[in-house]
Amino acid sequence: MKLFKQVRHAAIALACGTLLINAHADEQVNGANSKWKVSIGPGVMVTPKYPGSKQYEALPLPSLDISYDDRFFSQGLDVLGVNALKSDAYHVGAALNFDFVSRKESADPRLHGLGNVDAGPKLKVFADYSVSLLTGSVALYQDIGGNGQGMQITTDLAANLPVTDRLLFSFGPGFTWANSVYARTLFGVSPQQSAASGMQAYDARSGVRDIHLNAYTSYDFTKHWSASLLVTAGWLQNFAANSPITERRMEWNGIAAVNYRF
Repeated sequence: MKLFKQVRHAAIALACGTLLINAHADEQVNGANSKWKVSIGPGVMVTPKYPGSKQYEALPLPSLDISYDDRFFSQGLDVLGVNALKSDAYHVGAALNFDFVSRKESADPRLHGLGNVDAGPKLKVFADYSVSLLTGSVALYQDIGGNGQGMQITTDLAANLPVTDRLLFSFGPGFTWANSVYARTLFGVSPQQSAASGMQAYDARSGVRDIHLNAYTSYDFTKHWSASLLVTAGWLQNFAANSPITERRMEWNGIAAVNYRF
């Protein structure tokens, strides 16, 4: 059971894009019957300045893994969430998620006239299921901040390898679908924007945004201290790849953190 929990936590971290610390070490610190799991520390996220950009930026952020009875949690970019249905093999729930994706005209002279796209909160609805060393997951993200970022659905499959009691590694493929609202806001160029920026008008429509490959690893230095790294390599597709806004079709995203377990 402990090995299964280690594998599953690594898989969810990989598939959902959040940094989680494995449950086995938490049990060592808090006791097997403790309902509270608390792990905090500093983190940094490296991401394109805007979708399709060839320039990157580093954003400092807290790394949180706080949960109660595997029911309520605050983990990674999920500010507050609940597992409405749960077992050792699956979770179904919802969370308030903060998405850092944005686009500022000041980020690149090419963007002048396109207007700004702000980052903001999203409603996340998710489900995951684990069988042996495999975990499948799906998550829907809906913009609730009025920033025009629409809806995205991400599906991932993770293969998990507990190398040692301290070292975990997971990897697997996935893809992201986006609706027309997201496509127009992040990759479309309206006639008005074209006139203001000089960029060719482009009608972006819903479809597969990207296919990607995730890799996640965590290492326990002691029973209290751990480090985690999540890297995603993505290849923009369809409306995202063909947009005149896009400078590079391949994009990298990464999150690294060091955590202390209480």
